[in-house]
Amino acid sequence: MSTERTVSSTRVGIVGAGPAGLMLAHLLDRAGIDSIVVEKRDKDTIHATHRAGILEAATVRMLSETGVDGRVLTEGHEHRGTVLRFQGESHRIDFQELVGHSVWLYPQNEVFWDLAAARERDGGDVRWSVTDTEVLDLDTDRPRIRFTDAEGTPCEVRCDVLVGADGSQSICRRAIPEHARTDNFVEYPFAWFGILTEAPPSAPELIYANSEHGFALISSRSEEVQRMYFQCDPDEDVAQWDDERIWAELQRRVDGPDGLRLQQGPIFDKTVLKFRSYVCEPLRHGSLFLVGDAGHTVPPTGAKGLNLAFCDVRALAPALIDHFRDGDDSGLAGYSATALERVWKAQNFSYWATNLLHAQPGENPFHQKRRHGEFTAITSSARGAAYFAECYTGWPED
Repeated sequence: MSTERTVSSTRVGIVGAGPAGLMLAHLLDRAGIDSIVVEKRDKDTIHATHRAGILEAATVRMLSETGVDGRVLTEGHEHRGTVLRFQGESHRIDFQELVGHSVWLYPQNEVFWDLAAARERDGGDVRWSVTDTEVLDLDTDRPRIRFTDAEGTPCEVRCDVLVGADGSQSICRRAIPEHARTDNFVEYPFAWFGILTEAPPSAPELIYANSEHGFALISSRSEEVQRMYFQCDPDEDVAQWDDERIWAELQRRVDGPDGLRLQQGPIFDKTVLKFRSYVCEPLRHGSLFLVGDAGHTVPPTGAKGLNLAFCDVRALAPALIDHFRDGDDSGLAGYSATALERVWKAQNFSYWATNLLHAQPGENPFHQKRRHGEFTAITSSARGAAYFAECYTGWPED
């Protein structure tokens, strides 16, 4: 193992090769701006990690119109609406009729795979399977990333701008002094029990169901693999749930007079997904900029996580291009405020939708009936339904 540190220089150093980090590197490369991306995981591990799969139209355009790949259009599924189901009755929210937009079902791990392939195709510098990553000199105009590469060589990347795209456990965010950041967050008293099953789809579009037994989401990954969730305690033990018990629980949460029956099959993945809402303010510290989950996380109810990360990239990429091409720093100066305005809109929608759809521990009949009143106000009013549709499909870009 070498003890001499290998030094590289680039204009933008990016920690994290998830979709946000790779998309940023891709857009910068198209503008002739070099970058180096470092990632602690290997490509196959990331590709095998199943994550949310609802993409807003603007996210789809970023993939299909910037030369990443068109698989999102050929293998993704357009959803022109979604179903809200309360007390066993389904109410469809028609996105196209209400706001003229759709969303696409296309798994996040496939988004990653397309971006990783694009960076390899274009000769991008991405260092996989690194260890011991640290970021230094954030308050200077020459920040550094130190790490050990996959071959065991100590390395250092010196850059003009450093971007933290390294997820919710971000080392970049933690490198910002506590006195220089505000951590805004709220914990939720419930979690999701998620499964992957080999079965045909149970419905043509997603079903968000609330019942007296709690929340369930009937989603999909492909024609052969389905993703489903039901609300559970954050400390739920998956080992206590066999397939028969899981299917019984999911079915009772969608039961209703219309006789909706879930398509069942072998369950090959079970997990408990805990979640919270979090925002770091500001999203910049010196030469460091945060994007995606490194700066903010949302509960998955509103399908905003990946889409919000791409919104950050859409704000940061042109600001970096202006900085390096024209010496114009106004975009970088305004990045945090610009990104946070949309972040807080998404936080509000995700928080609202989560509390609308989930049963709260210890609630009484008043809370349950009030929630039903809120649901009725949404589904019985074109304007109420349009609010949900616009929030879900994504607000118009400036």
